[in-house]
This record gives sequence, C-alpha cells and structure tokens, in this order.
Amino acid sequence: MPVRLDWIPQPVERASYRTEYSWTGPAGTAGKLASAIKGWQRLRFEVTEEATAASEAERYSYTPTLGIFHAITGIHGDIMIPEDRIRHAMATASLGRRDLTAVLDELLGKDWDSELEPFRYAGDGAPVRWLHEVV
Repeated sequence: MPVRLDWIPQPVERASYRTEYSWTGPAGTAGKLASAIKGWQRLRFEVTEEATAASEAERYSYTPTLGIFHAITGIHGDIMIPEDRIRHAMATASLGRRDLTAVLDELLGKDWDSELEPFRYAGDGAPVRWLHEVV
C-alpha cells in the first residue's frame, strides 16, 4: 500500500525535516524497512517493532556516521543483551583487550542514542499518522 509521509521542519539541524509514522504489519517488517531505507543519504532513523506471541520486540537505529544498530527490546523499551554477549564482553575485559564499560556501551547502542537524542526531543508535539495492515 502506498504511504504518504508528512515532513515538517526539524529544528535541531538547519535545512532538515522529520517525519513519524506508526504502522502495523507482520513480524520482521521492521528489519525489512530498516534495510530498505538505510542507504538514503543523510537520513537518521529509528524503526521499532513490538513483540508478538512468536517474536521479540526490536529496535533499529541508523545514523550516517555510525551505520545501523539493532537490539532486542523489552516491554518498556529497554535493550535486552543476550547472556553470551555479556560473557564475551566480560572475557574481553578480563584479558585487558577492552574496557568493560566501553564494550557494554557499544552493546547498548550508546553512540546511536547520543546522536539521535536531540532529534527525539525535537519530535515532541509532532503529528503521528497510524498505518494499519490491510488484509
């Protein structure tokens, strides 16, 4: 189904615009959408997908300087880091290869959050359009 986005001025960065769009679709749509738009020049975005009975919630964040970040999220939007990734971070830190805080910050997407946060606040009061799957 064609989608029409309403672009409004983005006050955080000169000569830029923003849009928000809420949607409903089958599990896995967020990943497909993030992959499709990640190559757009100078675009920053976040795509989130709610959990279903058969899938976990996800968040994709993208900035032109950092690329794409993907995380599984909990019911309140918290990033859920798998046990094996935490164990690997601890092992890497214990060997002195990297600082544990830096590795955990990377697993949590701290750099993406730092870059995107000013743009999130600029969206307060912005209009939202709801998209529902047509069956």
